[in-house]
Amino acid sequence: MSVDSNKKMSTAEIRSSFLDFFAGKGHTIVPSSSLIPGNDKTLLFTNAGMVQFKDIFLGDEKSNFSRATTSQRCVRAGGKHNDLENVGYTARHHTFFEMMGNFSFGDYFKEDAILFAWEYLTEVLKLPKEKLWVTVYADDDEAASIWIDKLGFPADRLSRIGDKPGKKYESDNFWAMGDTGPCGPCSEIFYDHGEHIWGGPPGTPEEDGDRYIEIWNLVFMQYNRAKDGAMSNLPKPSIDTGMGLERLAAILQGGHSNYDIDLFQNLIKFIADLSNTKDLDNASLKVIADHIRSCAFLIVDGVIPSNEGRGYVLRRIIRRAARHGHKLGLEKEFFYKIVAPLVKEMGEAYPELVKAQVTVEEILLKEEKRFAETLDRGMKILSTTIQELEGDTLPGKVVFKLYDTYGFPLDLTADIAREHNLAIDEAGFDAEMKIQKDTASSAGKFGSDYTNKLDVSGETSFSGYEKTNDSSKVESIFSDGKKVTSLKEGETGQIILGNTPFYAESGGPVGDTGKLISGSNVFDVKDTQKQGDVYIHYGIVSSGSFGTGDDVMAEVDNERRQAIVLNHSGTHLMHKALRQVLGEHVEQKGSLVTPERLRFDFSHGEPMTKAEIAEVERIVNHEIRLNAEAKADVMSMDDAIEKGAMALFGEKYGDEVRVVNIGYSTELCGGVHVKRAGDIGLFKIISEGGVAAGVRRIEAVTGEGAINWIEERSDQLENIASLVKTSAGNASDKVTQILERSRALEKELEQLKTKLATQAGSDLASQAVEVAGIKVLAANLDGADPKSLRDTVDQLKNKLGKAAVIVAAVDGDKVSLVAGVTKGETDKIKAGDLLKHVASQIDGKGGGRPDMAQGGGNNPSALPKALESVVSWVEGQI
Repeated sequence: MSVDSNKKMSTAEIRSSFLDFFAGKGHTIVPSSSLIPGNDKTLLFTNAGMVQFKDIFLGDEKSNFSRATTSQRCVRAGGKHNDLENVGYTARHHTFFEMMGNFSFGDYFKEDAILFAWEYLTEVLKLPKEKLWVTVYADDDEAASIWIDKLGFPADRLSRIGDKPGKKYESDNFWAMGDTGPCGPCSEIFYDHGEHIWGGPPGTPEEDGDRYIEIWNLVFMQYNRAKDGAMSNLPKPSIDTGMGLERLAAILQGGHSNYDIDLFQNLIKFIADLSNTKDLDNASLKVIADHIRSCAFLIVDGVIPSNEGRGYVLRRIIRRAARHGHKLGLEKEFFYKIVAPLVKEMGEAYPELVKAQVTVEEILLKEEKRFAETLDRGMKILSTTIQELEGDTLPGKVVFKLYDTYGFPLDLTADIAREHNLAIDEAGFDAEMKIQKDTASSAGKFGSDYTNKLDVSGETSFSGYEKTNDSSKVESIFSDGKKVTSLKEGETGQIILGNTPFYAESGGPVGDTGKLISGSNVFDVKDTQKQGDVYIHYGIVSSGSFGTGDDVMAEVDNERRQAIVLNHSGTHLMHKALRQVLGEHVEQKGSLVTPERLRFDFSHGEPMTKAEIAEVERIVNHEIRLNAEAKADVMSMDDAIEKGAMALFGEKYGDEVRVVNIGYSTELCGGVHVKRAGDIGLFKIISEGGVAAGVRRIEAVTGEGAINWIEERSDQLENIASLVKTSAGNASDKVTQILERSRALEKELEQLKTKLATQAGSDLASQAVEVAGIKVLAANLDGADPKSLRDTVDQLKNKLGKAAVIVAAVDGDKVSLVAGVTKGETDKIKAGDLLKHVASQIDGKGGGRPDMAQGGGNNPSALPKALESVVSWVEGQI
């Protein structure tokens, strides 16, 4: 197989070419995994092709293939890999990119990996051999020999890259999964873009130039690093490679910048047409073209804009795109319109994008509208800050808050500051930015220690689909993370059995609890978890002792298990009902199933109505009454999808999957379920609300839990009816009448308070003392609330003309204070300073504008003396 060198390959053709080549070399083509790592909660996003295979490399997961190839969707826009501000301004920085890779799990090693790479680049793609440069780790004589002796690669185009000074194995050509665990040298392949571009070969002082660009990294995982730094050989050396699709496309399509490739150019031209921009090299066009890819695919994979975690990163990217749209003159919402051309470019390779197009557009449109409102709020904050500013420099913390919270770019804040003859504290801004990046970086890498998992292997046979108790044998015991031979009474630890009826937490349902019994010896199981295919029983020895090899009876807490099962099966039926009532866009975004209730997060753009909630309940309870048999079959993933099975968010599936059918619901699921739908008994939704933009959460109960919930609400209704002296049937009308009467009385009371404040203002005015032409008044108004105090201060300022006023009110051990200064006098006296003078004497604090301030304190006994000191304090200010 080779490529016509006279015909430029499209990006889609390159992707297919790569996968087809390695499929021809015995590799299984594995679809791209989600951008949300399913096997590493410490990693912000999937940022490399090997992430979905991490558990296989670590030996925690088995695979039915020893060779794999992928084109993996990746995002690098937060944490360790965060070059967001460079995106659009450099040739190769992206928030989203595709990494093509080939992987060997204990099959072939260095020689085949190098030969495959050379064959694909030079024979299939026909890249000129003289344009390619290679690096190897300085001590890796084996790789160097393969390149030079086996392939005849010129030694003068091969660089040996050593360690950083004083740091063994810290090198650009030595890869590690973490501080401990699998690691090894790597060999990188570079492409020479030509003498017209500045830069030197890898390993030279000029290597940071753009002439020589890395296109492929071949990682040779051959060592395991222990906590003390000692290196040992892995039992099965493996291969992990990664090649940037966009970089390769730029070379094959005759460009230097990744933004020159067909995929980007088509998006850039669409955005240029939207904005009537003629300059296709405009950096803002590139920013938006890049950002639509990361935003769309993050939403496809379940990320929703929010103020924390992954949702926060997504929100930042959307807002950065919106800002660049504004720079192009796109003042109305536009970003969502680019989803359609993106689907045209990438929908064939990623059908999940096609399926989610409408949802992606809706979420982006809502976020753009929200940003427009936020931008307006940010402008108000900036305006207020400038008005109250003492000095001629905007503090770095304020500038950063505007940038980070309200999406203000630094240059926009600087422009507004210049209009007011102000500077900005850029050093302070940079310091705040560094704090944010340092904090984010901790979430952007693998856990630092891969040896904190238990040292287990093999698999546990699960009998829990049919049984809740089973005889077994203790295979191994752990305490404090280390393998031990026994556990004694009172000691906590983990026990591994050869087979178990205990369900291990996976997806929604929590793990089983119960007991392991060996004669008079009892181990209380508090939780059950999985590591790879091994079931781990966490608990404490409550009686006797347990040793390796002991025969045990494993007994699940059956009552608790059954409550979980009812809620779990109810979740499946509810998921289907939600799709019927709300639409096919509904997809699971999270789930938790406990004995008490079920919690289900799903994609939907607005609150459910009472009618929709009632309809979902009606459908589920109808299915329960139909009492269909629950069936589970194991089949291939392709057959499952053909049968209409829904895959659940956050779960990993192998080539063979378990398909659970309950009446009209068919889903992929490894959990335990009812035998018939009727076993659920009753289903009741107890709450529905939003957890993020575009994501709703339902909580529901089933079986006895649903009956108990209804009985509790019935008792509550009877109690309310008794309190308002009516029957349960008339309680709603009676409560409505009481509320209407209460609101009328509250309004009447408010009017009376305002009237009293006006009267108090008139009465107090005569007590004011004149100081240098300013009427000064400090008074205590017993029984007044904060609003009445504010109204009184306004009345006094109007009546006195030139005035400085502070009034107080005591409620128990709390003191409320309000101070006011007429505007013409704020150059001499500021309300905030007046308030702080009094508040500091009553163990309090407060602040506000120069003409109005509010605060309080906790020492009422000191109030009279504090108020007496106001006149002399004002005299000292003038």
